[in-house]
Amino acid sequence: MRVAIVGCGLIGHKRARALGASRLVACADTNLERAQQLAALFPGCDVSTEWQALVARDDVELVIVATTNDALAAVTLEAIEHGKHVLVEKPAARNADELRPLVAAARAAGVIVKVGFNHRFHPAFQQARVIWDSGVLGPLMYIRARYGHGGRLGYEREWRADPAIAGGGEMLDQGVHLIDLARWFAGDFVEVSGHIGRYFWDMPVEDNGFALLKTAQGQVAWLHASCSEWKNLFCFEIFGRDGKLQIDGLGGSYGVERLSFYKMLPQMGPPETTIWEYPGEDSSWRDEYAHVLDCIRERRQPEGTLADALAALEIVGAIYAQSALNGTPE
Repeated sequence: MRVAIVGCGLIGHKRARALGASRLVACADTNLERAQQLAALFPGCDVSTEWQALVARDDVELVIVATTNDALAAVTLEAIEHGKHVLVEKPAARNADELRPLVAAARAAGVIVKVGFNHRFHPAFQQARVIWDSGVLGPLMYIRARYGHGGRLGYEREWRADPAIAGGGEMLDQGVHLIDLARWFAGDFVEVSGHIGRYFWDMPVEDNGFALLKTAQGQVAWLHASCSEWKNLFCFEIFGRDGKLQIDGLGGSYGVERLSFYKMLPQMGPPETTIWEYPGEDSSWRDEYAHVLDCIRERRQPEGTLADALAALEIVGAIYAQSALNGTPE
């Protein structure tokens, strides 16, 4: 597979390292030096500051879009219109209205477009999905999840703090992962309520987002995304009538990735407990990319489609519409 990458920052580098046997033929970034640094790792890779020319190249089959949020939709749409398959980073656009035209365009062009919901491909979530699909947990009751980091000095001056570039704050940034994962297990949500707040960072977007989502059957997902967590945290819990799955950590600063399966016994009391740990490097980027290649070869829709991203952005948009951003407390 001949690949081009648009956006050569941290995520662009992670995507490039996950390419395996694919060939990176070109990369583009508004910062030429950043593009050159990435290209230097791949002999023969062309460098440009003009992404429009890159996505039109005849020798490019797949475009990876790893730009800031304000450019995700535009680059993806043009790549689609040139008949390219696309892997675009989440959230795929700044809002649902920006994303909707891409869904129809991808369908008309007959190309595969995968949104970078790489959390689905963490080994703990892959194993959790196998257990969930087996039915051993029984019917879903509810989901509870938290995801947060503590920012860093100058965080309020980064692009994620600029609504014109990012489209929103923490509810859109890390919160969209929680929403996508909740939909992956629970299905569509028909009722959305929530709140966004600015509690610490002096910036025009929220540093905390809270969501209460409900399915047509009354199952609930209670989600909290935060960039005032101070100690990085990831915890995702799936409660069935007969047991519980809990995923903690994502590796690195989030701690060792761990899946705990708590199986209720007929007499109740302490559950039967099985724990899996997944130390080492984060394999989700590599496994997600391999999944993209499989979907292209087999002409099937991937896990994490534009429709999934649209549903997540509609939920974020509903929460933003409901909750005016409060000021930073003194």
